Amino acid sequence: MPSKTSSKLKGSFLPDQHPVVPNGKVGVLLVNLGTPDGYDEKSMRRYLKEFLSDKRVIEKPRWLWYPILYGIVLRTRPAKSGAAYKTIWNEALDESPLRTITRSQAEKLRSALKKTDRLVVDWGMRYGQPSIADRLVNLKAKGCDRILVFPLYPQYCAATTASVCDKVFESLIAMRWMPAVRAVPAYHDNPVYIDALSKSIESHLSKLKKKPEKIIASYHGIPQSYFDDGDPYHCHCMKTSRLLRERLGMSDDYLITTFQSRFGPDPWLQPYTDKTIEALAGEGVKNIAVVNPGFSADCLETLEEIAVEAAETFHAKGGEVFTHIPCLNDSAGGMRVIEAIVQNELLGWH
Repeated sequence: MPSKTSSKLKGSFLPDQHPVVPNGKVGVLLVNLGTPDGYDEKSMRRYLKEFLSDKRVIEKPRWLWYPILYGIVLRTRPAKSGAAYKTIWNEALDESPLRTITRSQAEKLRSALKKTDRLVVDWGMRYGQPSIADRLVNLKAKGCDRILVFPLYPQYCAATTASVCDKVFESLIAMRWMPAVRAVPAYHDNPVYIDALSKSIESHLSKLKKKPEKIIASYHGIPQSYFDDGDPYHCHCMKTSRLLRERLGMSDDYLITTFQSRFGPDPWLQPYTDKTIEALAGEGVKNIAVVNPGFSADCLETLEEIAVEAAETFHAKGGEVFTHIPCLNDSAGGMRVIEAIVQNELLGWH
């Protein structure tokens, strides 16, 4: 005669008592850097605190960095950054352009992949909302037991691509049934990406009254020490520029590579974008164009730092014509890049 314990144990595994667990779908999660919820000081402080507390972004020892972060940076920078965000804010939707564009990229990708109902497309931000953790939970709840994470950074950098992967796997720790995960690698030399960038540059230049004397390919910078420690980011940026020159038939001294957005007193990758623009104007160059191949979507660093600040610097130093070439964003060319990469990375999964 079975014991009461064994009877109870057997009853706990009755099929009709098993929780319903959706599964069998494949998720695609587009991830970009991040965005504050607003340009007020409170929102900016919350965003900057999360961003600048990331050990991938600031590699200094915490005992050295935190007094600077909490004692100086978070007291002074929120107001300054908020004022900059205010100049580019999408007031109609009350959000930053990066959030608007990334959402649109996800919606257009969802539409392009609608031929199969197994795929679920979502989007998130490394810092701010919607968070990576929240979107992973959402995809899992929709039955995704396989998820492709797409960090929208063409060139690999530990402070961007690796940080996204860190957050993804940190989020999976809380899941009882973790999905299988793939991460899209750097696509800095992907032919589809180079072709789309080249066509975007050609299209923009064709609409100008006069050809620029110089084109600057400006990438986000990183501290020189990160490169010295083995980060491949600089090499990826240089290869993207080289492939663009080859594709566009431009010389090394016509399409030049620079690095922007440096932060703090330590040396960063050079040449610096702002110093290069000053120097060109000082040398008598009157007409330049700037493109940002390292950004998949226009954001503060492109719309304010380049299209506004860099333009003002150029004009103040004697330059006359400054044009900013938009990022690929959710354009037809930009979406061809995203869709082609997703389709390739999903091979064997759908």
